[in-house]
Amino acid sequence: MRVLLVDAFDSFVYVVKNYVDLLGADTTIVRVNHLAEVDPLTFDAVILGPGPGHPEDCGYLELLDRVAGRKPVFGICLGMQAIAVHAGAQVVRASSRQHGKVSRIRNDGRGCFTGLPDTFEVTRYHSLVADETSVGQVADLEISARSLLDGYVMGLRRGRSLMEGVQFHPESIGSQYGHQVIGNFFREYCG
Repeated sequence: MRVLLVDAFDSFVYVVKNYVDLLGADTTIVRVNHLAEVDPLTFDAVILGPGPGHPEDCGYLELLDRVAGRKPVFGICLGMQAIAVHAGAQVVRASSRQHGKVSRIRNDGRGCFTGLPDTFEVTRYHSLVADETSVGQVADLEISARSLLDGYVMGLRRGRSLMEGVQFHPESIGSQYGHQVIGNFFREYCG
């Protein structure tokens, strides 16, 4: 399986690559500002990695235009926010920054959460969140996980578009079941 991992200038991208490689994938990292040099449709799946900034400004939306419904996409942090914005939802500033904070989430047990406990601890590094009200107004976007600390959206799914994302960092050592979350995505969408 060939995986395109898009790097939005984040230091966690190599940890994500190691996790995906452990699943037996051939993972290629491409910086978001070099996406014109590759054809994302030649890959079996795309991962939108974490990074700083707002999803409207990072280059992910153009990539999602090209692959939506054609290739499975997994978004991590900024990547999940981009999935939300691409679907028509809004991303807003959180009431407090969650950089390196561990909190519990509750998930729906489907998609990337298949077979996992309904609550577990994850590590968060974000100051922006998908706005729940606007998410609820998008027909093809469902909330798959929430923080038990502050109720913020921690997981989203666009099943018809083959997209799923998490706000937390599954690759962080402080996140429980991180390998399984990533592995479940590939089992669910890549067979």
